[in-house]
Amino acid sequence: MKLYYSNGACSLSPHIVLREAGLPFDLVRASTKTHKLDDGTDFHTINPQGSVPVLELDNGERLTEGPAIVQYIADQVPERRLAPPCGTWERYRLMEWLNFITSELHKGFSPLFNPGMPEDAKTLARERLMAKFQHADNRLVGRDYTMGEAFSVADAYLFTVASWGKYAAVDLSGLSNLQAFNARMMARPAVRAALEAEGLLETA
Repeated sequence: MKLYYSNGACSLSPHIVLREAGLPFDLVRASTKTHKLDDGTDFHTINPQGSVPVLELDNGERLTEGPAIVQYIADQVPERRLAPPCGTWERYRLMEWLNFITSELHKGFSPLFNPGMPEDAKTLARERLMAKFQHADNRLVGRDYTMGEAFSVADAYLFTVASWGKYAAVDLSGLSNLQAFNARMMARPAVRAALEAEGLLETA
C-alpha cells in the first residue's frame, strides 16, 4: 500500500493508523503548495481534488477521505481492534465521532488557514472551534480515548486536528481532558513514529 500525505496535514491520521495496524506501506509526499510529488508528478493525476490523504492499494485501487481510509485500514486487521466490528452499535458511535471531527473540527480550521480570510471572520471561526472543542473535551470526561479505555481510529483523527490549534491561534490549553488525551496519544509508539517520519516530533 501507499499513503499519499503532506507533512502535518489530516493525512497524519491514517499515517498513525497504518502504524497502529502494523501493515506494510510506503509514504509518498505531496506538496500542499505545488501539488506535486517529490519526483515531480502532478498530484492531480493521483487525486483530481489535489488533496490528501489518498490510500493506494497494491491492485491500484485508490481511496480518498480520511474517515473512510482509517476504517478500511482497521477492517484489514480486526484482531487489532482499531474499530468496533461492522454492524455493531459501537461502530456507529465510532462513525459519529469521525463525522463530528471531520465536519465540525477539521472543516472549522479552513478559514484560519486561508490567507485571504478577513480577521473578523477568523475571530468568529476561532470562537466556533473553541465551542466544538469544548464539546469534545466534555465527551472525554472519564475516558482515556474517544471510545473509552482503548485506542480507536477516531483518536488518531482527533489528535491530528487538535494539533493544528497552535498554528492557528486556537488555544486549547484550558481543556484539561483534551490535554490529557493528547498526552496519552504522544506516549504511543505509533504516534511518535508517524510524527518523526513527517518531521513533526520536535513541534508536537
